[in-house]
Amino acid sequence: MVAAGRPFAFTEERRELRRAVRAFLDAASPETEVRRLMETPAGYDPEVWSRLAGELGLVGLVIPEELGGAGASFVELAVVVEEMGRRLLCAPYLSTAVMAAAALLRSGDAAAQKAWLPGIAAGETLATLALAEDAGRWDAAGVTTTARPAGDGWTLTGAKSYVLDGHTADLLLVAARTDEGVSLFAVPAGAQGLVRAPLRTLDQTRRLARVELAGVPATLVGADGAGWPVVEHVLDLAAVALAAEQAGGAAVALDMAVQYAKDRVQFGRPIGSFQAIKHRCADMLLEVESARSAAHYAAWCAAVGDEAELAKAAAIAKAYCSDAYLRVAADTIQVHGGIGFTWEHPAHLYFKRAKADALLFGAPAAWRGRLADRIGL
Repeated sequence: MVAAGRPFAFTEERRELRRAVRAFLDAASPETEVRRLMETPAGYDPEVWSRLAGELGLVGLVIPEELGGAGASFVELAVVVEEMGRRLLCAPYLSTAVMAAAALLRSGDAAAQKAWLPGIAAGETLATLALAEDAGRWDAAGVTTTARPAGDGWTLTGAKSYVLDGHTADLLLVAARTDEGVSLFAVPAGAQGLVRAPLRTLDQTRRLARVELAGVPATLVGADGAGWPVVEHVLDLAAVALAAEQAGGAAVALDMAVQYAKDRVQFGRPIGSFQAIKHRCADMLLEVESARSAAHYAAWCAAVGDEAELAKAAAIAKAYCSDAYLRVAADTIQVHGGIGFTWEHPAHLYFKRAKADALLFGAPAAWRGRLADRIGL
């Protein structure tokens, strides 16, 4: 773990982690594989997922060792997700290894943790958090799915939308409203009355689903009425992980633009020698480095457990990195000119991921509003 008060730094162990993950993803997630997986029903490769969990131990990275994980900090997780963003990895990592794992850990429910976290860490259980509904809100007021006591358990009625990997998850952690307030419930994939359908999305490298619950039996996770603080913390962590992913994707988009500016010759000169292109690439570099700094600081706050600072840093990182990634991806297409708009060129894959990421968990403006609330404005 990162010691409190210690400046954020990439130790040799973290640099080695980055090198190992990058080498693995360069081989496992080239552009050709990304395009292939975009067309498959599941949207990911089970063999690669198994290797991520077993060979590299990345799925259980922040899960405690006693529950089958590696017991690493959120800084290490940010390193991993940044590399995944570079390669547009098609895998249920954000939903399972970040959101679902964090929700179970934060719930304080020892029985639920023991039941589900070892399977998640081993790569045997895909899991996700079902929060937003058809209105597209990511706040407590947007939770209208209801939970009612039924015998020794509960039943859920309502619908969830924009659920990450919801069509393939073995476990859904569903936010629903009881008489006590928002609570968290575990719903296995085979539950009676559960209907799941994939959504058509702009970004085909990341899958979203709509989930309908018609009197679905569920198990309470944590205390009744204590679900929203858990979910809000998970959203902050998810925003930080997404920001790291966005920083990684933006860096690759910049690299593509710079390389093309060096290689493309016009009027007898590389286009990178033209002032307009120079200035655009310089602006892109500023965006990328600023995004990386925002994401790294937020990850450090999560690692040291400074939740007050995390609440602010997560909002800043999500808002800034969303805008930065989208601007850099769009400018990359502009630098490439006509070829950048074609299906054959990878620039559009990064642009679509950037646009989808900007809206996931709430638009940048919504996170700026959260920041204002959190600092008392």
